[in-house]
Amino acid sequence: MKCFSIDLDGTLLNSKHEISDENLKVLRYLEERGHSIIFNTGRAFEDVIKYDSVRKIEAPVFSINGTVLYSKSREILFEASLPVSTYKELFQVLKKLGLWVMVYTNQGGFPCRYPMLAGKSVEEIERIFDSYDYNEVLEKENLKIYKVMAVTREDQLDKIDQAKQEVAGKLEVSMASSFPNNVEFTSIEATKGKALLRYQTMTNIQFDEIYAFGDGGNDIAQFKVATTSVAMGNAPSFIQQEADMITKSNDEDGFAYAVRQLLKIE
Repeated sequence: MKCFSIDLDGTLLNSKHEISDENLKVLRYLEERGHSIIFNTGRAFEDVIKYDSVRKIEAPVFSINGTVLYSKSREILFEASLPVSTYKELFQVLKKLGLWVMVYTNQGGFPCRYPMLAGKSVEEIERIFDSYDYNEVLEKENLKIYKVMAVTREDQLDKIDQAKQEVAGKLEVSMASSFPNNVEFTSIEATKGKALLRYQTMTNIQFDEIYAFGDGGNDIAQFKVATTSVAMGNAPSFIQQEADMITKSNDEDGFAYAVRQLLKIE
């Protein structure tokens, strides 16, 4: 069985955050022929299934970089979380650097989730984070912290590098960036690559071939376990260097183009 593990932002979604008709046509082609489709994304589940075309395709969703795995029927198969003690240490580091911090949990994202920042000005974003009381997160009952995401302004990207340097080797977390201006921290049990291996073990399904599509640093982990890795034309050069194949950009239906090339579809 062939598996197509597909990132969303910057990959399946174009710059307008839409799934194009051409990409949707190829997804349906793969589904009709019995290939396994997996939406493997840094997004929270809520930000994946809001797409009507995703809801209509019977496919597992690996959300938050492999932190929570959902079956085809959208039942939770696996979830990993960060210890509260780790979260507290991490939070102090990120706040000290002046980064905007989002906390993804089993009860939502606080003060918001990354897609909710789209289209907002720096001033609007700063108001969101400056006014939020993070103590409210720890007061929630039965709390599970899935991911801590730090974001900065486009003209302060060095802060992301500083955060990575301060955390590396000091805290037990998985660390990856989906865009240059962010860094995502999850459980060491959670990466897109580990999710692909775990899913096969849990379901007793063995993929003969895994095609992994992505554009960001959090996709390198799935590239490493794929038989064929495909980087988008819009991906940074260091991501493209990790891939077996480079396709067109996400605004040129690069996913559909690559599938047609790989499967030799006319």
